[in-house]
Amino acid sequence: MTAFAISWEVVGNAMSVPAAADSDEALMERFQRGDRLAFDQLFRRHLASLTSFLTRLTGSAAEAEDAVQLTFLSLVRSRDQFVRGSKVKPWLYAIASNAARDRFRRTKRDQPGAEAPPEVVFDATHGDAGLRRRLHAALQQLPEPQRAAVVLHRLEGWSFGEIAEAVGASETAVKVRAFRGTQVLRELLKDVWEFDS
Repeated sequence: MTAFAISWEVVGNAMSVPAAADSDEALMERFQRGDRLAFDQLFRRHLASLTSFLTRLTGSAAEAEDAVQLTFLSLVRSRDQFVRGSKVKPWLYAIASNAARDRFRRTKRDQPGAEAPPEVVFDATHGDAGLRRRLHAALQQLPEPQRAAVVLHRLEGWSFGEIAEAVGASETAVKVRAFRGTQVLRELLKDVWEFDS
């Protein structure tokens, strides 16, 4: 098995970079054949969105960074398990969700009494600081499956079908999780935030 280094800073462009028009699936097929540049392109393409998703999911930028590293390491290790014809993005987010869940379980085991992180980091453009703190606290009160569905659908803009594929659940189950999570958030934040449907 060829070793691939995950570089957090891409310096220079000594070799030709795969065309931006290459689909994730085409890049994954090339990566499975040993094309390191295809991995680099996948890494660059998904780093920011995975980091954002994992920060919201874990509530900690440091935990998210660790989970992102584990996600891409898992991608390298399990690249041969990717099924041709499948979509890369849901598969990658499933790996990311599992990495975050595993890190939380390990933290809980290593530190009895450890609780889920108290806060999720959102972009500063999402209202005032007081509202962000309330939203962070409310989001962390949701069970992880509901929180993932709400974050992916409402904050990342994923369809329910994409979420279902990523988390390994039916689309109906994902819709129910998102609906229930949104209902809890509505109740917790009813005095400060109006939700769209």
